[in-house]
Amino acid sequence: MDLASVAGAVSTEQLAQVQGAAQLLALKKAMQIQAQSAMQLVQALSQPPAVQPGQPGGIINTLA
Repeated sequence: MDLASVAGAVSTEQLAQVQGAAQLLALKKAMQIQAQSAMQLVQALSQPPAVQPGQPGGIINTLA
């Protein structure tokens, strides 16, 4: 192998490593954004009103 082909192989390997690292960082950032969006959706849900005794759903029949 001559020096040019060795240098080319090393450069190609380094480029692949840099591209892989960049893709991994992009994936992590996308997952963080998705997690933040999911949390915002969960927090945006309103709490259901408390059921008062005597209203339907206020008592659970455990003997049925």
